[in-house]
Amino acid sequence: MPFNLDEKYVLEAEEQLEAKLPSEYKKAMVSNNGGDIDINDEIWEQYPIFDKSDRKRLSRTCNHIITETDSCKDFGNFGENLLAIASNGCGDQLVFVKEGKKYLPAVHIWSHETGKLTQVSNSFNAVMCI
Repeated sequence: MPFNLDEKYVLEAEEQLEAKLPSEYKKAMVSNNGGDIDINDEIWEQYPIFDKSDRKRLSRTCNHIITETDSCKDFGNFGENLLAIASNGCGDQLVFVKEGKKYLPAVHIWSHETGKLTQVSNSFNAVMCI
């Protein structure tokens, strides 16, 4: 279940990632930190941004974007410049690609079997409308 997020936790995540998140994504997560995305009749569960404001939110966000990205690296073909933001439950991930000190706004599907990236939208807002 999605819930709002204090912007300070977005800034903490960016500090840990050493890169800026796309602005549309940040705004969306402040409004609804988590939830599902439907892309071409496939449901993707968004990873939240870690929120330690109280025990309930701490528990709800323990599978946050940084933890899940670190888990994806165990596949062996998950690029160091990728950030996992959602999963289809079968291993594939929705990701942002890092370039320099920022994550680009385009959203890609990363295949856990091949490591291949397929762009699905130019921005996070666009993926919410697919």
